[in-house]
Amino acid sequence: MVAKKIAVIGAGNMGTALLRGILASGWGEKAKLVASHPKQEKASTLAKELDIKILGDNAAAAKDADIVILAVKPQILGSVLDELTPVLRKDQLLISIAAGFPTSRIESAVGMNVPVIRAMPNVAAIVKASATALCAGKHATTQHVAEARKIFESIGLVVELAEYQLDAVTGLSGTGPMYIFQVIEGLSDAGVRVGLSRDVASALTIQTLMGAAKMAEHLKVHPAVLKDLVTSPGGTAIAALHSLERNQLRATLMDAVEVATARSKELGQAHDAKPTTTAR
Repeated sequence: MVAKKIAVIGAGNMGTALLRGILASGWGEKAKLVASHPKQEKASTLAKELDIKILGDNAAAAKDADIVILAVKPQILGSVLDELTPVLRKDQLLISIAAGFPTSRIESAVGMNVPVIRAMPNVAAIVKASATALCAGKHATTQHVAEARKIFESIGLVVELAEYQLDAVTGLSGTGPMYIFQVIEGLSDAGVRVGLSRDVASALTIQTLMGAAKMAEHLKVHPAVLKDLVTSPGGTAIAALHSLERNQLRATLMDAVEVATARSKELGQAHDAKPTTTAR
């Protein structure tokens, strides 16, 4: 991996997180990293911060790369692929993080037997705590998957799945940080309501969530078992649990994941309904 030239097309929040992860991992070389950003001021600031080349031209950034990471929104990925197709080579690896945009669509747009990996990370990549799922397109080999895994392991956990499961991943972990931010805000507000300062309520909420997550990670038992560790007979936890059940917290979370998954599928169907003219 050290010898690979990597281009990140779209150095927004996720693209920048990937760049930082690659650099911090120790195997990424600054001289072999390049990214693109449409805004000159932002590109200049990021170039100085990371000490790498940030270009305003997507095609120029991708031209000489071995691995091209497509870190743009699904709504513009089609037009970005139109820009890149004239300079892409079939010996390059394309990695896309666009939600709902299938590998077959990318392969069709590029018009070559180019290897494509689809990845679904989440915004926690910013703090190197992403949950990322990978799937391979029909021309990607196990070596290509290994290269993609190396990149995304620099920003967190990686799992490999079949592509049909990626919409579910988008609904669960791709969108997941938003659910947790809502929980943090709600619990912090609750702390303020019962008499705590905002700073104390927020600090206690965040630490409580981190502690609960670490227990679930390390103890590796069903969440119901962990719940029972807290809920003593006639105590505060069982009273609170009764309220959560009455207000259907679990059903609400399940509904949220379900609608986010459905939306990811809708995005994919929209892309498939509008095929791009093949250039090569």
